[in-house]
Amino acid sequence: MTLMDSEVEFITNLLGREMNSLEEGMLDVMFSEHCSYKSSRPFLRRFPTEGKNIILGPGDDAGLVSVTDKYALAVGMESHNHPSAVEPYGGAGTGIGGILRDIISMGAKPIALLDPLRFGPIEDEKSRYIFENVVKGISDYGNRVGVPTVAGELEFDESFRTNPLVNVMCVGLVEKDKIVYGKAPNVGDVFFLMGGTTGRDGINGVTFASEELTSDSETEDRPAVQVGDPFTKKRVMEASYEILDKIKVSGVKDLGGGGLTCCISELAGACENGALVDLNAIPLRETGMTPYEIMLSESQERMIFVLNKKDVTLAKEICDKHELPSAVVGEVTDGNNMVVKDFENDEILCDLPTIVLSDPPSIEREVKAPEIKEEIIETEDVEFKTALIKLLSSPNIANKVWVYRQYDYEVQLRTAIKPGSDAAVLKIDDDTAVALTVDSNPIHTKLSPFDGGAGSVAEGIRNIVSVGATPYAVVDCLNFGNPENPEILWQFKECIEGMSQIAEKFNSPIISGNVSFYNENEGAKINPTPAVGLIGVEKIENIRTPEFKEESDKILLIGKTYDELNGSEYHRTLFDLEQGEAPKIRIDDEYNNANAILKLIDEDTDKNITAIHDLSQGGIAIALSEMAIKSNLGCEIDTSLIVKDSDMKLNNLMFSESHGRYIVTVKADALDDILSKIDVDCQCIGEVKGTSFKLDDIEIKLEDMVDAYTGVIEKYMK
Repeated sequence: MTLMDSEVEFITNLLGREMNSLEEGMLDVMFSEHCSYKSSRPFLRRFPTEGKNIILGPGDDAGLVSVTDKYALAVGMESHNHPSAVEPYGGAGTGIGGILRDIISMGAKPIALLDPLRFGPIEDEKSRYIFENVVKGISDYGNRVGVPTVAGELEFDESFRTNPLVNVMCVGLVEKDKIVYGKAPNVGDVFFLMGGTTGRDGINGVTFASEELTSDSETEDRPAVQVGDPFTKKRVMEASYEILDKIKVSGVKDLGGGGLTCCISELAGACENGALVDLNAIPLRETGMTPYEIMLSESQERMIFVLNKKDVTLAKEICDKHELPSAVVGEVTDGNNMVVKDFENDEILCDLPTIVLSDPPSIEREVKAPEIKEEIIETEDVEFKTALIKLLSSPNIANKVWVYRQYDYEVQLRTAIKPGSDAAVLKIDDDTAVALTVDSNPIHTKLSPFDGGAGSVAEGIRNIVSVGATPYAVVDCLNFGNPENPEILWQFKECIEGMSQIAEKFNSPIISGNVSFYNENEGAKINPTPAVGLIGVEKIENIRTPEFKEESDKILLIGKTYDELNGSEYHRTLFDLEQGEAPKIRIDDEYNNANAILKLIDEDTDKNITAIHDLSQGGIAIALSEMAIKSNLGCEIDTSLIVKDSDMKLNNLMFSESHGRYIVTVKADALDDILSKIDVDCQCIGEVKGTSFKLDDIEIKLEDMVDAYTGVIEKYMK
């Protein structure tokens, strides 16, 4: 049980009696971090959540953002970290299933999945096992239900050895007049349960997700992992769309964490109504299930529709056609309590205030900045070519084709920019596309939580801008350690402040998300990981890609480069270092540079801007290398033009991870005209030329770079 003594006392005083065993289990689930956000809510209120393109912010199964006059996107992001640590294939698959149901619950049809993933070192056999099976779980589930996985993020680091992070973002398309919400507003409406049957899998899944892992979790906590069924999910999706098309439903919600307890209490609680649940009416998969097991089961592929009684017959006919079990399992009542009743024995098993289940009180925990007593280690100079080849062959930078070739990323025929670019781009109609990306920098966030949080959002924005889109909204999955540790909560608070400031500057509100605490295992903590998803909108004619296009194109660097090597991939790969302060976020520069790019693209009717790539992990050197490798074209760079009159060392200059920067290539005959339009820091630093990477008097063959960049993950995953 995760209920604290103070919470038990609060509940007992409120009820004026002791809880029975079922009530205790239901409250235990709803008071868990996973369901209640009790430690994070005081800080999450800082997020900007409203804006001109926002239809719905946090509070429902997904956020809603307007993308055309006709269409909106439903967007959500979730974690399935602990289940994936215990059972990686099933944990990843059910994570996909859960986020798909969240999107369906808004009336939307899922059009894209994105998966930011983090694992222990790829050299470690168990980390490889988890990695391989997580990717297979995502692939098998997503491919079977026909939703493309279009982008993602992959990182290997020692801090994730015992706590892998499996986050997933889903985007759905919905006509604005067909949006539905997770609520039960009308007394007398019924709760119509459809989809998979209820079994014993996943019981106490949310409490398992709200505790630290231990060395025994793999065996002891396996029953808390749900069992996914993508084939049933496909039928659930089709039946759900038909119900939504033929019946005017009052509300919809999927059954995820907390099962029936969470779903029904939140539906009723959203409208300050009560609920009566008929325990005997719930379709079961197993015999002899107790009320506790039935109400707390997290069996997958289940949805609840809130319907008028007159529509039940049609809803059942639709489910029967799709060969899905269905039943009326209760009704919306006038009052403030959720009641669970065994009608066969005429016994009330639970009678609790709905609001206590759906909206438990938050906790004010201690917050304390850590005492930093760190000695900075001076690093030796490494020959540039050696450093570049080592970075290109790092699993964190190298080609990720081993992962995304397992995904069907073109199903539904919307994908205009495929995995491997700065962001995925999907067509919405003949004129409009949406850009999607996921980003985070855990090392930056560990070293400087404010700049790491802000920088994660800023990097996502740069990726969106680089494909020609304007950022509209942000979703997040905030992965941290134990919130009972004041220093962890300080990290969390600072990270949120940084994220909030950059989101406010770009008028890109944070509209949905998830908090995953307790990512620790017997003292081993993850690096704090604010995984963020960005949604942008653009004209299809404005789409840009990062690879070089033509010889003689001029290479521009937009944004200033600072001596900011701490927290870099260069330090991690070459020296195994995480030290010092992370690169600073300069919000005004970030904003001005992004808008300069968007203005250039919008005015570029002759397509003189041929490529755009943001600078992030690995700095200028890696960005240029990626542009060259993807195009099989070389470049010549004059480093004296990057930062004039600078005594910065070459590696510090080329591998710095300063924020707010872009590489842009333009046609040679348009250079002067384009430069005249740019009112931010910008330098022409070279041109596209030949088949090698030339940096002053240093020359690296393109074939050597390709060899370093490709086949790295494949070598380990034989």
